[in-house]
Order: sequence, then structure tokens, then C-alpha cells
Amino acid sequence: MDKLTENPIPKLPDAGTSLDDMRARILLAVEAGAALLSAPPGAGKSTRVPLWLLEAPFLEGKKILLLEPRRVAARALARYMAACLGEKVGETVGLRMRQETLCGPATRLEVITEGVLSRMLMQDAELPGVGCVIFDEFHERSLHADTGLALCLESRAILRPDLCLLVMSATLEVDALARLLPDAAHLHCEGRHFPVDIRHLPPPPGMTAQDLPGLLRHAAGVISRLLREEQGSMLVFLPGVGEIRRLEELLQGNCPADVDILPLYGQLAPDRQDAAIAPCPSGRRKVVLATNVAETSLTIEGVRLVVDAGLAREPRYDPADGLTRLVTCRISLASAAQRAGRAGRLEPGVCVRLWHKEEENGMRPHIRPEIVDADLTQTVLQLAVWGVPRPEELPWPDQPPAAHLAAAREDLVRLEALEPGVPVNRPTPLGLDMAALPLPPRLARLLLLGEQYHNAALACCLAVLLEDRDPLPQADASLLHRLDRLCRGPSSDRETGDGVIGRLRQWARQLTRLLICPPQGLFEEAQRQSVSTGLLTALTFPERVAQRTGEVDGQAHYVLRCGSRAFLPLTDPLARQPFLAVAVLDGGHRRHVQGADRGRIRLAAPLPPAEVESLFSAALQRENRVDVTDEGRIIARQQRRLDALVLEDLPLPRPDGSACAQALCGYIRRKGLACLPWSEAMRQWRARVALLHEQEGEPWPAVTDAALLEHLEDWLAPFLDNCTDLQRLSPARLAEALRALLPYPLPRRLEELAPTQWTSPAGITHPIVYGEEGGPHVAAKLQEFFGCTQTPAILGGRLPLLLHLLSPAGRPLQVTRDLVAFWANGYRQVRAEMRGRYPKHPWPEDPLAAPPAARTKKQMERERGPQGGTV
Repeated sequence: MDKLTENPIPKLPDAGTSLDDMRARILLAVEAGAALLSAPPGAGKSTRVPLWLLEAPFLEGKKILLLEPRRVAARALARYMAACLGEKVGETVGLRMRQETLCGPATRLEVITEGVLSRMLMQDAELPGVGCVIFDEFHERSLHADTGLALCLESRAILRPDLCLLVMSATLEVDALARLLPDAAHLHCEGRHFPVDIRHLPPPPGMTAQDLPGLLRHAAGVISRLLREEQGSMLVFLPGVGEIRRLEELLQGNCPADVDILPLYGQLAPDRQDAAIAPCPSGRRKVVLATNVAETSLTIEGVRLVVDAGLAREPRYDPADGLTRLVTCRISLASAAQRAGRAGRLEPGVCVRLWHKEEENGMRPHIRPEIVDADLTQTVLQLAVWGVPRPEELPWPDQPPAAHLAAAREDLVRLEALEPGVPVNRPTPLGLDMAALPLPPRLARLLLLGEQYHNAALACCLAVLLEDRDPLPQADASLLHRLDRLCRGPSSDRETGDGVIGRLRQWARQLTRLLICPPQGLFEEAQRQSVSTGLLTALTFPERVAQRTGEVDGQAHYVLRCGSRAFLPLTDPLARQPFLAVAVLDGGHRRHVQGADRGRIRLAAPLPPAEVESLFSAALQRENRVDVTDEGRIIARQQRRLDALVLEDLPLPRPDGSACAQALCGYIRRKGLACLPWSEAMRQWRARVALLHEQEGEPWPAVTDAALLEHLEDWLAPFLDNCTDLQRLSPARLAEALRALLPYPLPRRLEELAPTQWTSPAGITHPIVYGEEGGPHVAAKLQEFFGCTQTPAILGGRLPLLLHLLSPAGRPLQVTRDLVAFWANGYRQVRAEMRGRYPKHPWPEDPLAAPPAARTKKQMERERGPQGGTV
């Protein structure tokens, strides 16, 4: 028996010089149940291994599913493998992706995009007739790939123990996969790839990665120079479509005459994608400006030069506000290796990286899994329908964040797709209908709403406009303008060439098959129904209904129902609308936070006030609202609200006293205790109580700022009844509230243990000062302490006071907590310095034998009289 089947978990990966050398071992590993295959770019794993499996006896009569993360690669691979068999796509090799299916009764190898696998598993968890599922380019760690693998593992454990799995990539995270597939063999192929000369040409000093225009100018210079110095075609990696278009403009007229410039990105029309991948005409070469769609599974004919900007644009979902933002970030080392490998697929090549080599020390080793950044709403709904009520219990390569799962559940409950008030995810009948549609949950809900409100044609058109971020960008945010542009069809050669409008119209016609809506006259009917655009958008994104609140610095400000804040430039045609149904929003925060950034409204439709009232009548609430101005004054209003939106606002003449107290407590908590009318006596009272709390603990209460602010409702609120202006709170009332913190007999104990005054031996009373550094202290003239042999103390004699000994003029002479030591060691020097300065005051050689004095010598003599008696 082959060693691989005897020990399917070798300690070291098996290596071969080429994929052909490993064919038998790969087939044996897959037949055993599961395998992990690492092979460098260009080794042939995406095209050759699936065809080998097609011929394997153990898969005879069974289908093979090959998952590809990108539509461009899926289409190219299907065509290449069909050509290898001398056939067309749709015969033995088929293609299945959204909006495009080429499969026939003889199809055994289906190249599918990853979302298709999830839908197939939703329809039948057993995957009947499927013998093997191949996860290609798994290093990209898309959400669909992780979900598909988790569901396949679950299906193998419960329903299909015979289902074979093969996970392939040039850079696999073997440790994580070995935990999920402990019986899988890890096979590593060295491949036969050509050497790539990697060069680093960073931008000039002072230019940062955030300076994209500067980076593009630098890239244009590097590309022009490299094309003149080297032979062959070039692949340039850029973060997004905008950068592709700007660089294309910079290169026009600056490249050799034999060079064609071609874009390549996911939303490009299929025929233009094919042009970028196809071989060049004789005597021509090309520069392909691509996003990361060209990073894997594609061999672009003639390419031996790669220029890598080192950036990618990735979605980041924020569960705090429910928004997904595109973030431009540095790629991982794995992506950099994949991109460089494009240069050595056909012959020795050159890869120019537009960054410093030292920067690679700080780059992530692997691509960040999409599941940790993605909106999980669709995944949670699909899993609930599939029978997984707790998604976190599935075998994931990386666990989905709990906050993202919670936000997804909250959104699905709001969309009535999940049952509310139950601890697990349980789909409603509406949720089942939404999951059956090939759209994200919100857009599936949009189609169903369109059917419900007899606006199915409009719903189909809006769905295709909202599925991508903004497929028909314009200067304004009007969804109606984009709808009109879609319904009118292409109006220029450029629009026809890009094919965006044509593809959107085709997809809209396909969506009509899911509804009772004929495709004939679809766009004319949608235009007639366009008056309901705001209605359908508001019901699809109910938390994003927005109300205008004013204008500042050339911006119209809006507040959204969920509490987020947003803006539109006043130049936008929608900026005067009192209400908007917002579909796409950049930035912002879920709750109103003072000073927080506002998000920009990107796509929206007007919403008449009457429709806000009628659509959400069940959610409207009347409430008496008590707020506090910045000056601490109560403002009471009677409002009719839709969550954060105020539809009606009237004065409330007699607000509830407890509500006013609660509002003032909240104001004090925000502003801090300094806004209260403190007297010096009350500051001293707090310091005395704090000292006793520190020394004795209970029953003395904590009176720090933090403690008092935390319990405002307990000690202060009862004394704020009928107070409508904090400035009218008197110091006496505040003192009354504070003293109520000490139940009897603590006030008496406070006076005994921490008195406010101390009487000197000379009979003069001095205040004891608490709360300062060094502890409680008392200040008195030095002569008042003559004859004292003990330092005055508080807390029943346990804590000596810090004595500030003053000169006859009241200036400090000495600070001590040990009076006896001062008489013995410090007094002599003080006496020597002071007796000449203050000759009228007593400075006895023996202070312990002298009587305490607070007056001059003559004053004391007059008090004693001529014969020494007292006058």
C-alpha cells in the first residue's frame, strides 16, 4: 500500500519537482478523503488537477465542483480546460456563476464561483451526485470559501462521509486547516516555475502610501521606463478601478508605440476581460492594469513584467454602525508572492515593487480573512435556513466575530427574516422566501416588497443598482437619476463599450423571472413606477430614513433613524429634501456622539413626510422629552418620534419632577461635579469624610468624584425635585444632599474624629485644613505652641496634624508632624534667626518651660499688671 494512505498525516510535507511527479500521490490523497495541496503560481494546480480527478476511477459517474474566488478566473479556467478536452464550455466542463450558467447533461466538472456552492448546499445539504469539492486559491480566505468549507465539513460529518475535499493554494495556512481536517495529507509541490527578478523602486522620499496621485505618477514613470528596457507584456496591480482609470490617462502617449493599455477588474464587461487575458496580436504587447482579480488562477499571455503598487482595496464592516467601508491597505506577503509569480509563469520575468524592501518586515504574512471584516447578514440567514441556529458552532478556519454575528441577527430581525425574542436564529416564512432569492437579504426583501406593493419592475431595477456600491456613478446622490439612466439604456459609445448599463439591464431582466413580472417593457414600467423609489428604499433600509436638521458650512445635515448623522453638499439636488430614504452611506456612527464625524450620503431618494408617517405608523411613539442646555437649564418638549427622528415637537409646560432630576443628573455626569455650586465648607466636608473612609472604610461612604457621579440618582436626585435650572441650585441645598449621605450617628462621629477646628494652648481657634497634600494640617504662630510636649492629633489621637509654624507676621517658619523633635532640633536655629527680626515677641531659650503666647512682650506685661498680676 502506498505510504500516503498508510499515514495520511505526514510530519513533513511531501515535495515533488513538478505537479506531474505528484499526480498519483494527489489522487490517492483525495481518494482517502481530504488533501491540502500547496503549489506555486503557474504550477498548473487550477487546470491540471481537476482534469486528473475527472479521469479518476473513484470519481467515475460523480461530479466535481471547482470553486474559484473570482468570476474572471472561473470563466478563463472553464474555457481552458474545455479546450484541453477538445470541447466547448457546457459539455464535460461547465461554468456556473450568478447571471451566467453553461452546464449540460454531460457536465461532470463544474467551475463555480464560491457563492454558488453555498446556494447548492442550501438547496440540498447532501450535494447529491457530487463526489469532490475543490477549494482553489483558498489563501484568499473569502467569506464564501470559509462558509462553503464549514458547510462541507458539517455535511461530511452528518450526511456525506464519502465527500472528498481538496484545498489548494500557493500559500496555505496549514495549521488552521489541519485542525479542521486532521486526516488530510499536506502535499507540497515545488513546481517548475521560472525565476523572477524582484526589484524595489519606492516613490521619492516624503511621499506616503496615502498619496495615491503621487504614487500613480511614480508608477507611470516606472512603467514607461521598464517597457523601454524590457521585452514582453506587463501586468500592473492597483488598488481599485479609479486608480486604473487615472493611470491609464497618465500612460496615454507615454508608452512605446507597440503597447496597448487594457484594464482588468471584476465589473468590466466579459468581452473586455477576455481582451485583457487573450494573447496579443503579432508584433504587439500590452500593459494590463488590474485589481487583485489578476492575482491568482489567471495566466495572461505574454506577461513577463509585473509592477506592484502593494495596495488593495478591502471592505471593512463596522458592527457599531452597520456600514461597510472600502479601505485602501497594504497587501500581505502572500499576496505579494502571488503577484510576483505572475511574472514567471511562462518565462523568466521581472517584478518591480513600488515600496521599500524594509517595509516587508511589517507586512502581514497572510491575507486577512474576509470573515473577520465582513457583514455577516447573508451568511447568518443562509445558515439559519440550512439548520444552523448558532453559527459560532460550525467548524470555521477563523471564528466569525461575535459583534458581527449579533449585528447581523439584529438586522435580520428588523427585516422580519428571523424570529425575534428567541435565543437562536430561526427563520420566519419571509426569511425563507428571502433566502431562496439569489440576492443579499436586503435586496431579496426589496424584490418581495416590490411584488407586495405592485412595483415589481421598479424593484428589479433598484436591486441591480443597489447590489454594487454605485455602478452608475454621478456627481449627485440621486437614486432616481441613476434609475432614469438605467431605464433609458446606453446613451454613448463609452457606456456601450464598458457594458455596465447593458449588464445591469440584463440582470434586471433575469430578476423578473423570480417575480410575477414580465421582462417585456420592464424599463418603461419601472419609469412609470419611479414615484415609489423612496418608499421601496425606505422599507429596504428602514434604519436609514433620514431627516434634515439644518445646514452648516455648505452642507445639509441629516439625522438617520438609527441615530447616525450624515450630510449632503448643498449643491446636491437632494439637499433641500426634508426626508430621504438613504441606501448607501459612507462613514458615520450608529449613535449621536458629540463631535463625531458625519457620514456622506452616497445614494438616496426623496421621501415625502406623509409616507414616513404611513409607512412606519406602528413604530411611531409619543414621549415627553426632557433635555438640558449647555448652561444647565431644563428644556421639556412633547414629541412624536420615529426612533431618532422628531416628527412633531411641542413645548411641555409642566415637566415631571423626577424626569427633570434624571436629566440634570445626566448633565452633571457629562460635565463633571465642577458644575455644582460648591462652597469651601462643603469641599472640606468631603475631604473629612474621604479621610475617614480611607482610614476606617465602612460605614463611611466613598465621596470621590467617580463615586459621587456614579450614584447621583441616589444622593442628589431627591434634592433636585422641581429644579429646572442648575444655576438655581443653592450651596445650602447641595450641602443638605451631601450631609444626607451620613446616617445618624455618623455626623456626630465626624465632628469627634475629624473636627473642623483646633484650639491652641494660647486659647486661639484655628481651622484644620483637609484634602491637601501631606494630610490634614493646622497653621498657627510658633509662640502659641510654647509648653506643648505633644503634637495635636485627630482620629482619636491616631493621626497627628501637620503643623505649619508661623512667624509673628504669619509667614511659615517650619512644617512638622513631630513637635517634640522640633523643640529639640529645629527651634534653636529658628530662634537665632527670628529674635532679632521680631524683638517684641518672646523667644525663650526653653520653649517647653515658657507659657504659650499670641501677643508681644509688652502686651503680655500689661495683661499681667505692675506686680505681675492680671489686669
